[in-house]
Amino acid sequence: MYELVQAASRSFYIQSPARIGVVLGKGNEVSLIDSGSDKDAGRKVKKLLDARGWKLKAMFNTHSHADHIGGNRCLQSQAGCGIYASGIECALARDPLWEPAFLYGDNPPRDLRRKFLMAQESEVQPLEPEALRPGWECLPLPGHAFDMAGFRTPDGAVCLADCLASEATLAKHHVAFLVDVEACLAALDKVKGLQAGDLRPRPRRRLPGHRAAGRAQHRQGARDSLPHRGHLRISCQLRADPEAPLRRLRPCHDLRAARARGQQGAILSCLA
Repeated sequence: MYELVQAASRSFYIQSPARIGVVLGKGNEVSLIDSGSDKDAGRKVKKLLDARGWKLKAMFNTHSHADHIGGNRCLQSQAGCGIYASGIECALARDPLWEPAFLYGDNPPRDLRRKFLMAQESEVQPLEPEALRPGWECLPLPGHAFDMAGFRTPDGAVCLADCLASEATLAKHHVAFLVDVEACLAALDKVKGLQAGDLRPRPRRRLPGHRAAGRAQHRQGARDSLPHRGHLRISCQLRADPEAPLRRLRPCHDLRAARARGQQGAILSCLA
């Protein structure tokens, strides 16, 4: 864990629970794509950079989920670097309380204010075109998060954030966390198109935000890396019957009784 892996000539990633992109710039300057799950991850990343004589210049957050921005504050306080995120992800990253509040639908209790769902505050700025490093390209990939973005580096590596999920991940959690199913499907089509060469130079390596199941997924193409595409379609049932997916997951859970007891967190308990 926290091993530096080379993805292209000047692009690397740190193998961690949520992968962290490392891209070399001028001289010994580096930029990060995401920062890890917490301050401990931030310390490990800083130690890894220091050991190679690399100076952290900027961080780019793919989205505002705590496992991707948890190291922001630690790294920013030590390196004094800028942090950038797209659209609403910038606002959510600047005020992390919104993340558990969004999930809970109310003022979140203490159990939902832990580091897995709520990162420490950091100074995040809107990702404007001029903030990108030379030769970088920002790839909007909404669906898993409102304004999630991936990045293509000058040497052809493409960081895809949480646009893809492995079969092992879906088998473990049964459902994918999405804020917009249609946007996610469109993002998958876009990612699959990267293989067709609509971006130049042709992407040399596609890097999901979390560990994939194996090399076969890269050979099969982007859409196949999120197998059982029908898992996404189940979310569409929410419009007609909001509790249908939950009943399929936990038939024994009495949702009506939970509502009668005023358990606003019933949905979270079903998915736990």
